[in-house]
Amino acid sequence: MPSFDVVSEIDHHELTNAVDQANREVSQRFDFKDTGAKYELSDFTVTLHAQVDFQLKQMLDILTLRVAKRGIDSACMEAKDPEITLNAARQVVTLRHGIDQEAAKKVQRLLKDSKMKVQAAIQGDQVRVTGKQRDDLQEAMALIKKGELGLPLQFKNFRD
Repeated sequence: MPSFDVVSEIDHHELTNAVDQANREVSQRFDFKDTGAKYELSDFTVTLHAQVDFQLKQMLDILTLRVAKRGIDSACMEAKDPEITLNAARQVVTLRHGIDQEAAKKVQRLLKDSKMKVQAAIQGDQVRVTGKQRDDLQEAMALIKKGELGLPLQFKNFRD
């Protein structure tokens, strides 16, 4: 039976490149000279360091632009509230990857409510969609793309 997997993945190498480009831009910009502003990447979390909070906002815009140019959907970025002290400010931005159980159930419910001839099964952090015909699976892909689920989804492992 034909099937495909619905996943939400971030290419860690592209994320590293985006953070490096953002660091390079911040170090070269005149308004950030000698401020110690920088980005730190650890796993799928980016920490922004600056002197004041308006610089954090500018740095978040730069990071969003760099991430988008690298092919990573900026909808997966989740910025926490900035932590501001007397002489420093920092903000943590986490990049969501993987489909959690709640989002997987939304995908499953979306397909079930559409009365399409496909089945969706939750398998860890991905959803496997199976059907009898390739056309049904392509319709399911279009339906999932239209459904606003709040996180970027990719389709992998399409088997005929």
